[in-house]
Amino acid sequence: MTQIPNILCIGSVLWDIIGRSAGNMRVGSDVPGRITRLPGGVALNIAMTLKRLDLHPALISVVGQDAEGHELVSRCHALGLNTDFLYRSTDLPTDRYMAIEARSGLIAAIADAHSLEQAGAKILTPLIEGPLGSRDRPYKGTIAIDGNLTETLLKDIAEDPAFEKADFRVAPASPGKAERLRPLLGHRGATIYVNLEEAGLLCQAEFADSRTAADALLKRGARRVLVTDGGNPCCDGNAESLITLEPPKVLVTRVTGAGDAFMAAHIAAEMRGESREPALKQALQAAATYVSGDIGA
Repeated sequence: MTQIPNILCIGSVLWDIIGRSAGNMRVGSDVPGRITRLPGGVALNIAMTLKRLDLHPALISVVGQDAEGHELVSRCHALGLNTDFLYRSTDLPTDRYMAIEARSGLIAAIADAHSLEQAGAKILTPLIEGPLGSRDRPYKGTIAIDGNLTETLLKDIAEDPAFEKADFRVAPASPGKAERLRPLLGHRGATIYVNLEEAGLLCQAEFADSRTAADALLKRGARRVLVTDGGNPCCDGNAESLITLEPPKVLVTRVTGAGDAFMAAHIAAEMRGESREPALKQALQAAATYVSGDIGA
C-alpha cells in the first residue's frame, strides 16, 4: 500500500547528467573527470531529501512512457517516493538536465524541461479534480513547487481556488527562470527560496548581501523569503524580522542540487515544529553537508 503523502513536490522530475572535474575549466576545456546519470530535477531532488528526513512526499509532474521514463519511475519507487499522481505522457519524452562542474563551481548547464512545460495544467489534475483536492475542497498541506513550470501555469496556480489554502514553498530552479515566480511572490501562503542572483532578477536590482535582498523582496510584496549567497550569510525574512546566519565552512566538491537540499531540510525542520532560527541553521548544515559530499552520491 502506498504511503499517504504529507507533502507534494510539483515541478521537474527528470534525469540529471552531470560532468565534474576536480580541476579548473574555461571555455573550450577538454579535461578528465567523472560523468554521472542520476534521478534529478528540483521537485525530485527535494522529494528525495524529504524522504531521507522521514517525510512522505508525492511527486506531481510529467514523466514519459519511454524507456527512460519507465526507468526513472522505477528508481523513484526504489527510493520510496509516491509516484501515484504523475502524469505519464504517451507522446512526450522524459525530461533531462545536463551540467558541467569544475573546482570553481558550475561552468554551464542546460535544462531540457520542455515536456513539463508542454504538459502544463494536466499535471495538476489530482489537485483540481481529486483525489488530492479540488476547487471546492482545496489542498491544505505543504506544496514544494519549482520554476520549471511556465509563468502562465504559475499564475494560474496563484489564482486558482484549489490552491488558496496551501502552504507554498517556492524555488525558481535556476536564475534564468527566477522571474517566472512573480505571480506567486505575493501569495498569502508562499515562502520564496532564492539565491542572491535570483533575488536581484526578481527585483531588477543588484544586492551586496542576502539581508538587503530579503528586505527588498518583502517590500515588493513577498510574505516570506529565504535568500542564500553561497558561503556567505543567508537571510530568512518576513514582516516580523530578518534573521541572518553564516553557513558552515566546508570544502565544496559539487554544487548542482545544493539549493534543493537547503530548501528540503528547511521545510522538514519547520514541519517538525522548529522555529525560524533553528530551521535555518539545520538547512544551512544540510546544504554544507551536501556540497562537501562524495560526487557520486
